[in-house]
Amino acid sequence: MASRRLGEVIKVSEELIKKACSLAMKAHKSPEKLYLVEKSRSSTEVIFSFPGYWSVDNWFTGSPFGEKKIDLGKFDSLKNIGNEDVAIFNEAFLNRFDAILSQLQIEVRKAVTEKKKIVFTGHSSGGPIAILAAVWFLQNGLDLNKTMKPLCITFGSPLVGDRIFNHALSREDWSQCFTHFVMRYDIFPRVPLAPLESTASQLHHILPLLNPKQTAQASFEEAAKALYWNVMRNASSVASNAACHLMGNTNKLLETISSFVKLSPYRPFGTYVFCTGNGRLVVVRNPDSVLQILFYSSQLSSGEGSEICTRSVKDHFGYQSEIQSLEAKTVTDLDQFEELPLSSNGGGGAGSSGIDIVLNELGLSTRARLCLCAAAELEKQKLRNQKKINDKIPDIEQALKILEGYKARCEAREVSYYDAFKASRDPDDFNANVKRLALAGICDEIMEMLKKYDLPDGFEGCQEWVKLGTRYRLIVEPLDIANYYRHLKNEDTGPYMTKGRPRRYRYTQKWLEYAEHSPTGTRLESSFWAQVEELIQTSNRNPFEAVQAKVSHLESQVKTWIEEGVLGDDIFLENSTFVNWWKSHPQHHTSTPWFSTRIK
Repeated sequence: MASRRLGEVIKVSEELIKKACSLAMKAHKSPEKLYLVEKSRSSTEVIFSFPGYWSVDNWFTGSPFGEKKIDLGKFDSLKNIGNEDVAIFNEAFLNRFDAILSQLQIEVRKAVTEKKKIVFTGHSSGGPIAILAAVWFLQNGLDLNKTMKPLCITFGSPLVGDRIFNHALSREDWSQCFTHFVMRYDIFPRVPLAPLESTASQLHHILPLLNPKQTAQASFEEAAKALYWNVMRNASSVASNAACHLMGNTNKLLETISSFVKLSPYRPFGTYVFCTGNGRLVVVRNPDSVLQILFYSSQLSSGEGSEICTRSVKDHFGYQSEIQSLEAKTVTDLDQFEELPLSSNGGGGAGSSGIDIVLNELGLSTRARLCLCAAAELEKQKLRNQKKINDKIPDIEQALKILEGYKARCEAREVSYYDAFKASRDPDDFNANVKRLALAGICDEIMEMLKKYDLPDGFEGCQEWVKLGTRYRLIVEPLDIANYYRHLKNEDTGPYMTKGRPRRYRYTQKWLEYAEHSPTGTRLESSFWAQVEELIQTSNRNPFEAVQAKVSHLESQVKTWIEEGVLGDDIFLENSTFVNWWKSHPQHHTSTPWFSTRIK
């Protein structure tokens, strides 16, 4: 494979990377400032650089790993849409970002109006603030229809977000905005893999020494050694657990241990550039691969000892000298190789031995290489899974077309297809049920894949599937509701909406709400008949005055849904379940012109 420059591989100019690194280290030397801004009239970009923080309280807050769920009011995109899993981020860094946001956003918005390229950067614990600033920028649509996406370049940044954080950024196509440089032995990107209780005493000793304003120089070798071993021991547990999932380990013991041994939630995201220290750079985008490299690349090899523990701290300040010679670096894009050599005994030369040299310089053992192969295979499997379900789109569309024809035939007989299916007296109703069950099987398979993250991260945001899922929900869910109440499942299980509604309808509803930026729980048009059935049950037990507010609310929704065309006029057909129930209301209520006209 022909040698390429780093800028060509990651699509970020080397001069900009150098400038970002220089400014990140400049901010590091000015910890008393919230951030630094570098701009000039001749420059096409504005760079915001954030300083690091040098006390344990600035790194960890609260729980053993200091994690906190993201505030969806501020970062609505940072979640799994269907599962409703909310992303986790380091709380101490979230608090720090909140403290500077009001001032930062003024200058950022000003730079946007000047049509400048926005770059956020930070070294060490300044990196997480740069990350949050970039996510805030993207979340608030300041990228101007994706034509002015920001860049976030970090150097030695600790891990700060969980796999949902990575999933959400990938789904939104934001991962490409983030590039992280990591020296091979730098311990600080790996520190969050260990709980605070195991590293607190060492961090209390080491972090103040990293503060450029610290004048007294004290020895940190013993603390560095203890920090290294504590972090690596916990990193081993995290990497091993992740590797078991990558390789499809179904051992129940693993699940049992995971239930009472709390592991770090933090995972990589974006593009990582590993600096081997020998003039080579390794580019990795697969987050599962990055996690394994973070562990295996910093392990001690034969003949190495305490000097590596000391280097694990000193490497944290080696970025500027490493970055300034980018042009002389050999760049290897690990994602470009279909197969990796599993043996670590390669002897150089052409072909596969070239990548073998790089893997050896990263210290990647045969076990590590197997993990990287498994991570690559998992991504390929996700793509194969998506192709598999994409191939079923014609079958889904054909089944929906048949059910839409069934609905039209019911209306021609002047009966709602909901009532016809609930009665199920004709062969046509039986055939509709066969299609309903066939579609349920396909959709449930998709939902199970989504639950297990077995599909590419961008699947839930795919417009084709949002539209198809909405069409499916609108035509098929009324049939599920009819079947539910026909068999009186509400008496055994409970109301459909809270006890019986399948995941396939909840997920597809959330897809539409997210795509339209609608509040969660507002696109309930496909569940109209369930609301009617439950109001009938409530009305039978209570006077009208007790349910009037709920009745009026449903009527308001019906007006909107009819006007939007997502609910059909067949609900007003004579003797439909809805009409019979509505006519049972007191006369002063049924005289409402909008409804009475349509029912007549």
